[in-house]
Amino acid sequence: MIAQLLPPPQTAQSLNPSVSHASSAQQHLPAPLQRTNYGSHIDPEMVDWLTPTSKDTPLSEIRARYSHDGYVWIKNVIPRSDVFDMREQYFQALSPTGLLSPDTGPREGIFNSHLDPTVHQGLGATPQNSAMQSLDKIHASKEYQDFLDHPDLRDWVRRLTGWQREAVLRRGLLRHNVPGSRCPSGIHYDQLFLRAGDPVFVTAWVPIGDCAADGGGLMYLENSCELGERIEKRFEAQQEKENMPKEERISAFNRHMGELGHLSHNAETWAKGDGLGKRWLVANYEAGDIVFHSPWMIHASGQNSDNFGRIRLASDLRFYEEGAKLDERWTRPFYNGDGL
Repeated sequence: MIAQLLPPPQTAQSLNPSVSHASSAQQHLPAPLQRTNYGSHIDPEMVDWLTPTSKDTPLSEIRARYSHDGYVWIKNVIPRSDVFDMREQYFQALSPTGLLSPDTGPREGIFNSHLDPTVHQGLGATPQNSAMQSLDKIHASKEYQDFLDHPDLRDWVRRLTGWQREAVLRRGLLRHNVPGSRCPSGIHYDQLFLRAGDPVFVTAWVPIGDCAADGGGLMYLENSCELGERIEKRFEAQQEKENMPKEERISAFNRHMGELGHLSHNAETWAKGDGLGKRWLVANYEAGDIVFHSPWMIHASGQNSDNFGRIRLASDLRFYEEGAKLDERWTRPFYNGDGL
């Protein structure tokens, strides 16, 4: 279990300033407005910056950051060219749907603003029928499956955890989010969707391209791992009381869960209530960055309001130590209708 491999939590003051604070230029600027799935803006007082970590930071401090915060956002892990190659392959596959702006290429991934964004949603919403087959193919493609095995990504998983060997769940997900669409990720922690395995994995969230803080990237609820675990225990108690069958208990879509398996889709009201007034942390992500986060870290995304019309594309990858009890349902590549 990663919690046993990492050092005990430290106070923020005990960590090196280079890891415990955002860049000096950024931390004095207000975070950009975040629009929820309901179209309203999150109270600016409820939004702050995610902490970046340089990959040359001492490993002990990187592990301490993960242990303390539930995440670590490491800059420039994967070569930008490799990330943009993946972006190009994805949007090349989807280009027949017409979602790309004329006179732009798949490597840029600029949305055609003349189209209805609700018709061109990706995973996490309802992709148009013409995109379904392409999404299945790209997830099963050699290019994407090789990306899951990228040596720099794998090396950092082992460095962060101390594992000798790791196993990746082949059901990685590529999610695109066009400007103006109503398909941001709802509020959740990842164990909700991987209940058939133990909560001992590490998620690597990889932006496939640059993604500004108002471009629909992930936002994290600060210091929320304990809250996520407490919510799951409450679900477990309800299921036990009702003697719910196992196949229902492990489903993120059982009768106790919200829309699409999420806790909520209103990031503003939920954070102020069930989220105990904790702030959402956002970031200007760049191609090559990786955010590693805990199974219990609560996160979501706002709507994509990118000024340049860039389509947000990112991949969610989960790693276990080899031999750990993993969620076998996630060992095959994604396909539409797999029920997960």
